[in-house]
Amino acid sequence: MQAYTEMLTVSDTDLDELRHVNNVIYIQWVNTIAKAHWIKVASQNLLDNYFWVSANHQIKYKYPAFVNDNILLNTFVESSNGITSTRIVEIFNNDTQKLLAISETTCCFMSFATRKPTRITAEIKSLFC
Repeated sequence: MQAYTEMLTVSDTDLDELRHVNNVIYIQWVNTIAKAHWIKVASQNLLDNYFWVSANHQIKYKYPAFVNDNILLNTFVESSNGITSTRIVEIFNNDTQKLLAISETTCCFMSFATRKPTRITAEIKSLFC
């Protein structure tokens, strides 16, 4: 499986009233890294004709993140079948290497032309292997 990673630093705007990263921010990070991975591996033709939508998120929160923490986001596609893929996103504190959260997202492959789900081809699968 081809993994994709990005780094970020937690800012004040990521925090909730308890002064740790708000759970909604984790979901934003999951969406951001998934989109970045697609843009990185897909051709312009694919980007012009297809897109992904999230159908289901499951996130396990293990440890909190705080302002100025350096975060490593790691993502990969675990499987693809029919019109959906299962994407994993691991969120680490890069300084301690502690796993802060892990997400499993079911993503549906969509056609821009029809705005309907479309079958994931071997070409698409090969982008993530």
